[in-house]
Amino acid sequence: MSLDNGVTPVNPSNKLDRRFSIAPMMDWTTSDYRVFARKLTKNTLLYTEMVTTGALLQGNHPERFLRYDGCEHPIALQLGGSDAVALGKCAKMAQQAGFDEVNLNVGCPSDRVQNSLIGACLMAYPDKVKDAMRAMQDNCDIPVTIKHRIGLDDQEDYGVVRDFVGDVATTGVTTFIVHARNAILEGLSPKENREVPPLKYHYVHQLKKDFPDLEIILNGGIKTLEECKEQLAHVDGVMVGREAYHNPWILSQVDDALFGGQALVRDRYEALEAFVPYVERKLKEGERLMHLTRHILGIFQGEAGGKQFRRYLSENGHKADAQVNVLLEAIELVKNHQRKG
Repeated sequence: MSLDNGVTPVNPSNKLDRRFSIAPMMDWTTSDYRVFARKLTKNTLLYTEMVTTGALLQGNHPERFLRYDGCEHPIALQLGGSDAVALGKCAKMAQQAGFDEVNLNVGCPSDRVQNSLIGACLMAYPDKVKDAMRAMQDNCDIPVTIKHRIGLDDQEDYGVVRDFVGDVATTGVTTFIVHARNAILEGLSPKENREVPPLKYHYVHQLKKDFPDLEIILNGGIKTLEECKEQLAHVDGVMVGREAYHNPWILSQVDDALFGGQALVRDRYEALEAFVPYVERKLKEGERLMHLTRHILGIFQGEAGGKQFRRYLSENGHKADAQVNVLLEAIELVKNHQRKG
């Protein structure tokens, strides 16, 4: 399978800087979103949506799940699956496609993936997880990581996640991304599973104390860079999800605030201008404008003209013949609104 993703992995060893990353989110962290994120931040580690082993090994045109734009590095592929052989093959595919990391999803609580023994339910099968981790490491040279919860259903004891991490670490995996909530496998929707189970950051902090040689990344409920800084006093990195999507401007401050580098853009207009050439290219390739602009609706969140921007794009971007002028007109609406204000 030949893919033109632009570049080889940034770092074939386990030396990726994971101080700040964006969580894999189904239907949201598409390549289009990730390209826009790259206009705002150079250093953030980006993750794909979860891709199942079945989609890569048995589906039609599996290469479409492995395509990304060269600017997206550093980028990690998240896999969903439980069969060690299949996961090993997919880890090899991830390396061949140029990804910088491959990650196993042991955190998704949805019924749909549970039925295929994918996601959070795997925490109940640590031997399967260990077999998967070994197979993935045996089949690639890029970092293999795992994302999981702190427990299942009514498991409230810290010892559950401590023993899980200690067990899986015997395979040689050194990076654990920990969503600091339990996964409730029955009775809650995936959305409720991100909100209802209480956050227990202290459990993740304790993991770092108990396993100082492991890289522990905290995920769940983080909304500001100040919170990120607070957490980085206890763990090695922070993964942010919904906030990075709904309020993408937060990403523009990450390189300066968390990595000690320079900000890529001075304002939201500059970020959008940098995104326009990509939009034009994808439109020529046949992509519809709404598929591109849906990811940037929150760029003016909290700003004067933000509602007008979202409304204009939502009302006009879905039209079959919509072109880049719709985006440019939406930007002008905001500028005019702010001038009057």
